[in-house]
Amino acid sequence: MVAIKLQKEENRQAFLKIFPQLADEVLAELRKYNMPEDAYEWTKKMLYHNVPGGKLNRGISVVDTIRILKGDTATEDDIFKATVLGWLVEFLQAFFLIADDIMDGSITRRGQPCWYKVDGVNMVAINDSFILESCIYIFLKKYFKNTEYYVDLLELFHEVTFQTELGQLCDLITAPEDHVDLNKFSVEKHKFIVIYKTAYYSFYLPVALAMHMAGIKNEGAYKQAQNILIPLGEYFQVQDDYLDCYGAPEVIGKIGTDIQDNKCSWLINQALALASPAQRKVLDENYGRKDAEAEAKVKEIFKDLKLEDVYKAYEEKSFKELSALVEQLDESTGLKKMVFTEFMDKIYKRTK
Repeated sequence: MVAIKLQKEENRQAFLKIFPQLADEVLAELRKYNMPEDAYEWTKKMLYHNVPGGKLNRGISVVDTIRILKGDTATEDDIFKATVLGWLVEFLQAFFLIADDIMDGSITRRGQPCWYKVDGVNMVAINDSFILESCIYIFLKKYFKNTEYYVDLLELFHEVTFQTELGQLCDLITAPEDHVDLNKFSVEKHKFIVIYKTAYYSFYLPVALAMHMAGIKNEGAYKQAQNILIPLGEYFQVQDDYLDCYGAPEVIGKIGTDIQDNKCSWLINQALALASPAQRKVLDENYGRKDAEAEAKVKEIFKDLKLEDVYKAYEEKSFKELSALVEQLDESTGLKKMVFTEFMDKIYKRTK
């Protein structure tokens, strides 16, 4: 176990080591356009504030997957290219998070102020998020234009970005902060939001990128991957919803705001399904209010309904179902079960 942890930390450090090079390459693009010095320094600060500060699980998963798929045949160049693709997933994540924090009015992210909350940034952050997205295509052109799978990478990033934005749209119009209507919530709607807003870019994207790199062309293999990774992503987001309410802010790196933000989260949908008429009235009157007292009343209902126990039962059931899906995987397509067990090891019973 200690050896595995050391290996994971070693892989993480190797991944982090590449970021300054990529940041310098973005800044070199600015020099090419003769950007003024203050804009150059702004961009440098923005890159380091937003891109490398997370858990990096999405990005490192590209490298982990290529190591598994190619085994001993993986070259140094393969690992480098997979690391670049991993960082591009992190650039995509940073682009989404800057915009998401503005839309949600969030205060902290990854244990520091959200970018738009940093002194002097404000709504310039919107343009900064666009710059981060554009970086993806600069790097794809630089490192992958001469590969046979270049167009596959382009199409995959465009498709997954669109899917994520559709999930975000559904989330925003289902649960606008200024108009609380719990009748618009449902378990089905929550499922759609989770799959499109989180599962595709967090779980399917890293694996599909590595699959393209590994030369897997069988469409059935991508379908099999999707059939496991999308439910896995759904499980991950339910965990996230749970941790927003029950996780320790000093551990998860942010202050949970789902209740006050009127989020269509897993917890509120479970509560709506279980609540008595009297409890439903309390939820209707207090959910989505920018008020600590109202939030406490909602949390009290969650406690009365024993949602922590409901979550733990869900977690066990999901883990068993996902394990069964992995066991049924057909490895003759070039996919390997270990790709998916690695993901499950990273997120099962996580606390942050």
